[in-house]
Amino acid sequence: MKKIKKSTWLCVALFIYVTAMAIYLVPRNTQVSNMEKYATVGFSYVIVLILWLVLRKKEKLTEKRHRDLEESKKNK
Repeated sequence: MKKIKKSTWLCVALFIYVTAMAIYLVPRNTQVSNMEKYATVGFSYVIVLILWLVLRKKEKLTEKRHRDLEESKKNK
């Protein structure tokens, strides 16, 4: 069975969490404007996207480092 990458499962979990909190809390909050509500939710989605990009880059760098180490061991 293929292992699910951390960048995938963590960001999916955060995406589901942000969506659930938006569905539950945005209609109930009457103290702030609609613009502020949707800007907060949108900003949360942007943060999740940035986290996904950073984690993917980190995973790719780690994989490259492991490949380079394996190649150097084979060449010795």
